[in-house]
Amino acid sequence: MSKRTLIQFFHWYLPEGGKLWDDLASEAGHLRDMGITDVWLPPVYKGASGGHSVGYDSYDLFDLGEFDQKGSIPTKYGDRAALEHATAQLKEAGLRVILDVVFNHKMGADEIETIHVRRVNPEDRTEVESDTFEAKAYTRFTFPGRKGAYSEFIWDHRCFGGLDHLVEPEENGVFKLMNEYGDGEWNEEVDEEKGNYDYLMGADIEFRNRAVYEELKFWGRWIAGQVPTDGFRLDAAKHIPAWFFRDWVGHMRESVSRELFVVAEYWHPDMEVLRAYLDLVDQQLMLFDVALHHNFHDASKAGADYDLRRIFDGTLVAAEPAHAVTLVANHDTQPLQSLESPVEPWFKPLAYALILMREQGVPCVFHADLYGAEYTDTGGDGDRHDIHLPVIGCLPKLIEARQRFANGPQDDIFDDAHCLAVVRHGTAEAPGCVVVLTNAGEAEKTIELDPEKAGRRYRDFLGHRKDRVVLDENGRGVFPVNGGSVSLWVPA
Repeated sequence: MSKRTLIQFFHWYLPEGGKLWDDLASEAGHLRDMGITDVWLPPVYKGASGGHSVGYDSYDLFDLGEFDQKGSIPTKYGDRAALEHATAQLKEAGLRVILDVVFNHKMGADEIETIHVRRVNPEDRTEVESDTFEAKAYTRFTFPGRKGAYSEFIWDHRCFGGLDHLVEPEENGVFKLMNEYGDGEWNEEVDEEKGNYDYLMGADIEFRNRAVYEELKFWGRWIAGQVPTDGFRLDAAKHIPAWFFRDWVGHMRESVSRELFVVAEYWHPDMEVLRAYLDLVDQQLMLFDVALHHNFHDASKAGADYDLRRIFDGTLVAAEPAHAVTLVANHDTQPLQSLESPVEPWFKPLAYALILMREQGVPCVFHADLYGAEYTDTGGDGDRHDIHLPVIGCLPKLIEARQRFANGPQDDIFDDAHCLAVVRHGTAEAPGCVVVLTNAGEAEKTIELDPEKAGRRYRDFLGHRKDRVVLDENGRGVFPVNGGSVSLWVPA
């Protein structure tokens, strides 16, 4: 198959109304023709806010828009029939389907239970009060709309390790749920932020409960039998014990497919933390390159003050390229979201060129960059903001160029703080290219290619430059680039 190129086919603020699955079905052929190989779907199951849910307030993993629950039969993206049609169209187009897995927590419980809890210091979760008290909370999930279809498993307080809301006494905070699992301790093999970052939100799933562990493995086998499944994106991995995903991913590869593509969202920029996590999961999966995204953000904000030679410093793709999924933006980093760190639009073509045209890493394209986005929401300052994310006009050409020209040996020419070049030398069967980009004024790179290419003419595939480059008798050429731009020079 073609060089792997992933698209996140959603953003946080997609309009409601159940149209995404229909849009995806109609776009499948276009995505394939552009050069996309893998499509990451948003959570396909019912969230606690029903038809309004982006999907990360996970309620019922077995409701794919089929049952009248949480005020809606369809999910935000459409009903089960539309999901099945969309994924069938993707497979017909030769594309892989990547499903989003939200296992860390559940929200929207159906019934209240009497439980026993201890208060926890939200800023240091290792500080758990010794006094246990009785309380009432929503911790029982019976899924009345589904009536036991597909799974008769009932989730109750024994399936959870922590909560953030009590009904009686009415109180918000972080509470350690006391049951027979863990002796009042949080899970280990989670991120060390806040002392122990097992707890994130909602009713925190207790993976040490064997019944829970087996139910989640059963769901993985079940979902792969309902819709085409070529891989998974694992949500909130830093809050889930590494031993669970080590086991779960291994089980999915044994029972579904050895070829499953799995990427975990372990949102941490520190390479040593990510290396330790990869060891804990037996190197079975890939991770998003958070540090590279942050470098792109910083570079886009600093403009010509940023030293582009540092763009890959501290990144996963530089240190562990076989485990890196590279990205420019996603649904969490877009403006007004929890991890807001947007890359400025002027820099996105440069950033996408660096992840799409280099050999290392699997690049992930963001829906809002390909299709644009407009929305209004409240920011951290309490004010309403109107957001416009423009279409990145050259992005389709860059995706196409990855398949056509990102071939052969690679040279990174990072010898100037403001002008970089990436050379792909091509193969006997497929052409290469010269990528030149700058964060300052108009620039050029003198690059020596193969002397056998003497006299060959090159054009800018992106159309940013209209001139031609002609190699001299030594196969050397001077490749220009407009200020704050990128050019992708290919044989004319």
